[in-house]
Amino acid sequence: MSKNLKPFHTVNILTGTKSSHVVEEGSEYAKLIKKAKRPLLVVGPRCLNQTLGDKPLLDWALEISQKAQIPICATAHTQKDILAKKITPECSFEVVEIINCLKNPEWLGVKGEGNHDLVLFFGIRTDLANAGLSTLKHYAPALKTLTLCNYYFPHATYSLPNITNEEKWLEFLNNLVANL
Repeated sequence: MSKNLKPFHTVNILTGTKSSHVVEEGSEYAKLIKKAKRPLLVVGPRCLNQTLGDKPLLDWALEISQKAQIPICATAHTQKDILAKKITPECSFEVVEIINCLKNPEWLGVKGEGNHDLVLFFGIRTDLANAGLSTLKHYAPALKTLTLCNYYFPHATYSLPNITNEEKWLEFLNNLVANL
């Protein structure tokens, strides 16, 4: 594992043989999102108190959702802030609840059209996201997961590398939005 790909939480990273594909170009993420039939964006509370550039992460999440027409699952207390921006999330769950739903092959998804094939995670606490992604990797192997946070998550299907330079993360998100 190279120095740049060391996960934020190094406990239990070697459980299993699958590790995430590191994607460094926003255009590659955009292609993955466009290919998905039933994507879902799970928005966590870190989107409420972090900014990137001159925009809160929540605005980035909402812009990605709108451009790609992805339903939003609001977690924790994010629903209030999303509604304040005149956008209605498709559902509101705690992170553990939505992960439990996603690993159930009989769940019909947030719109009742069938389970999701791609789930994007943005703004979830890193330890909780790592555990949730591990659960999905092992109990929902057909589900693809993608993270938008600036940390490497080894249990995601697709993850960004650790990005310490804000300008590089900003460039990635701008590239992603431009290609959706």
